[in-house]
Amino acid sequence: MAKYIDPHIHLVSRTTDDYEAMQKAGIVATIEPAFWLGQPRTEVGSFKDYFSTLVGWERFRASQFGIVHYCTMGLNSKEANNIALAEQVMELLPLYVGKEGVVAIGEIGYDDQTEAEDRFYREQLELAKDVDLPVLIHTPHRDKKKGTYRSMDVAEEHGMDPGWVIVDHNNEETVKEVLDRGYWAGFTIYPHTKMGSERMVEIVKQYGPERIIVNSAADWGISDPLAVPKTADLMRKMGIPEEHVELVTYRNALTAFSLSGQMDENDWLSAPPIDQTKKLGGNSVLRGGQVPRVEGPSDRVEN
Repeated sequence: MAKYIDPHIHLVSRTTDDYEAMQKAGIVATIEPAFWLGQPRTEVGSFKDYFSTLVGWERFRASQFGIVHYCTMGLNSKEANNIALAEQVMELLPLYVGKEGVVAIGEIGYDDQTEAEDRFYREQLELAKDVDLPVLIHTPHRDKKKGTYRSMDVAEEHGMDPGWVIVDHNNEETVKEVLDRGYWAGFTIYPHTKMGSERMVEIVKQYGPERIIVNSAADWGISDPLAVPKTADLMRKMGIPEEHVELVTYRNALTAFSLSGQMDENDWLSAPPIDQTKKLGGNSVLRGGQVPRVEGPSDRVEN
């Protein structure tokens, strides 16, 4: 069975049913970028609790369904426009970027491309350099081409190595420039608003698999946590070689985010069997009367 990494998925928004379906589909690892929750946060404490969830409960919850969970830490561009709050979040971030499982600073960049967004994007690029982490860039939904090019221009002003920067949410309008400048090009398979699987197949046919990364960005909206394996299956049906499918749905993400020193293939190849009797802080993924899933070495299915 093929192995997949979903390198951009917001799992705090997903159910345990999603985790079970993802594991059955071959997803062995996920990366959860810190992001906007659907409405603005009003206190720095809500960021603190959210960041703690990403490195705590959510990492544990994923492990209970046979998936290794990583995350990225950052102040998202949308909430960077509340300057007073953003300044407090920037003081908080250094406490979290060195935690176990944090593989990048992100997702950061531009939304409306305001002066405030530019200020905090630049500050977080410097933070990434200080702590020696890759960067995950969110490119804007509006005026995407301008925002994508500006994101790269500013990264280069700050001396960022393009090989340490993943530019996400690309489309046909941006992909060539991103690849030509040496960045990793992320593509989000998200219904109606970003990139469909059929379009993704055509991009891989045209540009090849080098430095291209497929993700779902599944969140609280209408989205699909199985977008990566489904896109991989379509690529196979459309004649894309298996080694190319593996690169864009597994190997490239591993290569890019392992630069952090926090992600290694052995994390899932040598993971212990699932044991849902375990608890974190006294809490379990189970409720009363539910039978825990406990696997022994002979129960594990090699992907």
